[in-house]
Amino acid sequence: MSLDKDWDSIRPDRSRAADAGMGILRLTLLFGSAAVALALIATPLLDSQMRSQSSRDGLDTMSTGSIGHRDTYTLRRSVLQPQPSSICVIRANGTRSGDC
Repeated sequence: MSLDKDWDSIRPDRSRAADAGMGILRLTLLFGSAAVALALIATPLLDSQMRSQSSRDGLDTMSTGSIGHRDTYTLRRSVLQPQPSSICVIRANGTRSGDC
C-alpha cells in the first residue's frame, strides 16, 4: 500500500486518467445501449410501414404455394407469342391447352 501512496505523491494525475477512461467506457455503454434499444423499437415500425406501402401498391408478397399431386403439368411462356400474357399448359399425357 505504501508503494501506491508514493506513486500518487510523484504522479497525482494517474487517478484522473483512470477516471477519464471509466467515463469514456460509461459513455460508450450508454450510447451503445441506446442504439440497441432504438434498433429494437424502429425495426417493427419500419416493417409495418413497408408492409402497408406494399399492400397499397398491389404487390403480392406470397412467393410459395402448394398444388395437389393429382395432375402434373408444365407452364410455358414465350416471347415469340403475340401476347406477352399468353400461357401454354402442357399436361403429363401430352395434351396442350391455352395459347400454344
